[in-house]
Amino acid sequence: MKACIDIGGTKVAVSLSSGAGLELLARRSEPTAMTGSNDALARQVLRMVDAACAEVGIAPEAVLGAGVSSCGPFTLRDGLVEVAAPNICGGLAGPARGLPNNWTSALLEAPLRERFSELRIENDGIAALEAERRWGALQGFAHCAYVTWSTGIGVGLCVDGRVLRGKNGNAGHAGHMFVSDNKDALCGCGNIGDVEALVAGNALPRRFAALGYADSASLLIAARAGDAGAVATIDDVCRVMGRALYNLVVTLDLQRISLGGSVFWHHRDFLLPRLQAQISGKLAALTDGFLLVPAGLEDKVGDYAALALVL
Repeated sequence: MKACIDIGGTKVAVSLSSGAGLELLARRSEPTAMTGSNDALARQVLRMVDAACAEVGIAPEAVLGAGVSSCGPFTLRDGLVEVAAPNICGGLAGPARGLPNNWTSALLEAPLRERFSELRIENDGIAALEAERRWGALQGFAHCAYVTWSTGIGVGLCVDGRVLRGKNGNAGHAGHMFVSDNKDALCGCGNIGDVEALVAGNALPRRFAALGYADSASLLIAARAGDAGAVATIDDVCRVMGRALYNLVVTLDLQRISLGGSVFWHHRDFLLPRLQAQISGKLAALTDGFLLVPAGLEDKVGDYAALALVL
């Protein structure tokens, strides 16, 4: 039995896999721990694994391995992964970001190594990319990417059939590309005006609360209902996100990008054509034949991303 762990800026999900196909057992989800000492996240994960074991009636010691799909970036301390995620660690951008801690990183690998004899930790964009290439919309593509539009913006990249990882496993953090000098767009990483600060799920209410939109869902619902101001706002947001996708396509000569994440998934029919329009017809030598598609694993990408690391 192995644990499948999905760590995001909003929630942590844990399930168990017996190794028999894609079945996940005892799935549970909680808001991501962000208070107390910086080992709180690792302690939360271990507690949730124990609870999953209790649900299916097995001893925790029977879970020998774990796959961890986690938001990043990662930092390495003594060769072990810690999470320096802008949506978790409040010490990166400071009090203006409003997170309830002053962490600059959260312990992850060291506490988990004490528990699991087999452990694989990957950036959640990379893990989701592997899942989409094995079971989803990127099967058979050697030049592709997975992009999540959720609490943050995550990306996994594959070129020439090889998944890109980078020096610390952080390849694909394209959400932190600078695209604007907009002073109302403070990212959790401390940057002002990067993609994530402008369009991520937690950025939209910060930027547009004064217009009456308490969260990204209410803004998108208003746009879909035809509210002119909301439509104009979403068109601007899609221009930023679409240009970021275009930059990936022309930089890496991609065939396909699959899109997931809560912001995108719940409004995919409304958002997808607006994003594709930022790519189609531009520099045909690089964009002809390219396609944006919804994630083949739908809203279960995070679960299967962790599973891809243990199967």
